[in-house]
Amino acid sequence: MKYGWIKMNRLVWASAALLGVAACSVGPNYKPPRVDAPDQFSEIGSATQPTSAPSTQVSVKPDYQSWWETLSDQELNQLIARAVRQNPDVRAATDRIRAARGERGVTASQLFPQINATGSYTHTRDSQNLPGLSALTSGSGGIQEAGLEYDLWQAGFDATWEIDVFGGTRRAVEAATDTVQAAIWDRRDVLVSLLAEVAVNYVELRGAQRELQIAQGNLQSQEQTLDLTRRRAEGGLIPYLDVAQQEAQVATTAATIPVFESEIRLSVHHLSVLLGESPGALSDELTPVEPIPVGPASIPPGVPAELLRRRPDVRRAERQLASQTAQIGVAVADFFPQFSVTGAMGTASQPLKRLFDYTSRMYEVAPGVTWDIFDAGKVYSNVKVQTALQAEALETYRKAVLQSFQDVDDSLVTFNREQVRLEALKAAVVANQRAVDLSTELFEKGSTDFLSVLDAQRSLFAAEDAMAQSEQQVTTDLVSLYKALGGGWQPGTGS
Repeated sequence: MKYGWIKMNRLVWASAALLGVAACSVGPNYKPPRVDAPDQFSEIGSATQPTSAPSTQVSVKPDYQSWWETLSDQELNQLIARAVRQNPDVRAATDRIRAARGERGVTASQLFPQINATGSYTHTRDSQNLPGLSALTSGSGGIQEAGLEYDLWQAGFDATWEIDVFGGTRRAVEAATDTVQAAIWDRRDVLVSLLAEVAVNYVELRGAQRELQIAQGNLQSQEQTLDLTRRRAEGGLIPYLDVAQQEAQVATTAATIPVFESEIRLSVHHLSVLLGESPGALSDELTPVEPIPVGPASIPPGVPAELLRRRPDVRRAERQLASQTAQIGVAVADFFPQFSVTGAMGTASQPLKRLFDYTSRMYEVAPGVTWDIFDAGKVYSNVKVQTALQAEALETYRKAVLQSFQDVDDSLVTFNREQVRLEALKAAVVANQRAVDLSTELFEKGSTDFLSVLDAQRSLFAAEDAMAQSEQQVTTDLVSLYKALGGGWQPGTGS
């Protein structure tokens, strides 16, 4: 039996060797597209800081890997760590990687022979009334009458191998490998978006808490002014019109409080879901009021060429382009003949005890070739389809590159200009607070009318609220800048 196996293997490998001499991979070889990246981002010059900016506002070495730690907020650090572990989108992206790797394994298996083990047992009784079966020769040399029963035992292996002479399967494996890499970059892009979204929602939560504090503080101050106004009106010192105006101001300020409370609850709900938990899961944890996180005043963004290596969405688009390029080779391979080798090796015997005797052996080897001579342009049309899809993938990549440059430039200008605006708002709050104090003092002495106090209170509330919103926006713009720079997916975030 072993000699039969040796003979069949020789035939199989001889066929493969002869066909493999001319083996090649048809279709275009992938070359990464050339990108003309600028020497620096166009908005680098927008990083001018106001002269009143604190001395701590200096450039720091960027930490793209764990950028959220620059905000110095332990609660945010814990939320992000939990989001990386529990977020459904990240888990789904991880599953897509596993699926892509499995599909690559399926494709790569086509490069090798498919071998099956076979075995069977048949119990047969011949009819005595069939013509031509009047007698059978027995294994012992005697004659058996037709119509007798007998057993047939068989065991062996069969194999099929489609030899990849023109590289269609190899191109398919290449495409599947690039798809796996694209899935990995896709998960990293999900991480970048997730971490930025967690940080932004956390900042919005703290911003809403800050605005609520400001509203509550102004409401308390306005209620005190209302009590003073009522006493002066009751004493005949001022008209009751001033009381009505102050009551309206108190009610207007009170009306803003439910809005901020709603924003706080919505932010808690969103953060909980981002962490893969029920909407109210973080209510107790995030209820205590904390300040708005503050990060560095500036970040060296590096050069655009580095950005293209760091941005996951750009890398994903480039891998998708590579995969689609390989698909052209898969399509082109259909123009050529397909070579295959099939074979079988086994034993067959009527008595079971002789199944593995040398004389029971049997085998066959059958090289074959198939070639679609006429398909009404099917293969040609498929090549055109894959080529067009490659062109589309190239444009998608170019768009991703341009979008990455725009994201960084947009984030640079908004982040730096918002810091200038914040400094101006801080000065406005100081001036408005002084105006409230002076107008209230003059009103108590009867040296000015109540309208001055009312206008000063309104201006102070508006300035303080705008300052809180600007503080929130500065940090939000900082998060957007880190996201635009492709930060957050590196080792340490579960990538």
